[in-house]
Amino acid sequence: MNYEIKGGNFPVVICSVEQNETIITEGGGMSWMSPNMKMDTTSNGGIGKMLGRIVTKESMFQNKYTAQGGPGEIAFASSLPGEIMALEIGPGKEYVCQKSSFLASTQGVNLSVFFQKKVGAGFFGGEGFIMQKLNGNGVAFVEIDGSAIKYNLAAGQQIIVDTGHVVLISSTCRMDVQTVKGVKNVLFGGEGLFNTVVSGPGEVILQTMPVPKLAGAIQPYIVTSSN
Repeated sequence: MNYEIKGGNFPVVICSVEQNETIITEGGGMSWMSPNMKMDTTSNGGIGKMLGRIVTKESMFQNKYTAQGGPGEIAFASSLPGEIMALEIGPGKEYVCQKSSFLASTQGVNLSVFFQKKVGAGFFGGEGFIMQKLNGNGVAFVEIDGSAIKYNLAAGQQIIVDTGHVVLISSTCRMDVQTVKGVKNVLFGGEGLFNTVVSGPGEVILQTMPVPKLAGAIQPYIVTSSN
């Protein structure tokens, strides 16, 4: 498979696939495709996988698109302004990502449920108890809200992040939360009560405009009316 990401702040990934090659996406993920791409809706792993996708706010079923009779093309557009990032998945390159960030992947990539081990991180970290894990072999595409900022943390190195800005981390990283210190800071600092703490080793991808912050920024400009 070859791919190209276009569209600037409103991105789309256009995948060129060989005959009999398959691309997997969540229900409703396809934007456009060549006529020879055959769709097959599947549970892709049975009841357990289906339930796992429900709790991560993905579609219960996944769609497989396979090129028949020759090479094909299929495109997947981001649902919000931001970026689409391609991840090479393989041994030592496994990731844990935010719910609903998965866009599409080659057939060898496994998408499964990941549960936060730290109670505090699950309740207060902004990413929730339930995240998604990407492993196997292949290429996966994930959605980033706003722009993507990448850090490579050494073993024991940490970064403190406002809740909601962590979109994915290497499976070797650890997430926890810490309380903002100082009563004045909590009451008047505008940063909330908790921050997310990510510890290395591994990659950390941050997003500059999480959806809740985007919604909060435009809410004052939304005119509502009632009859």
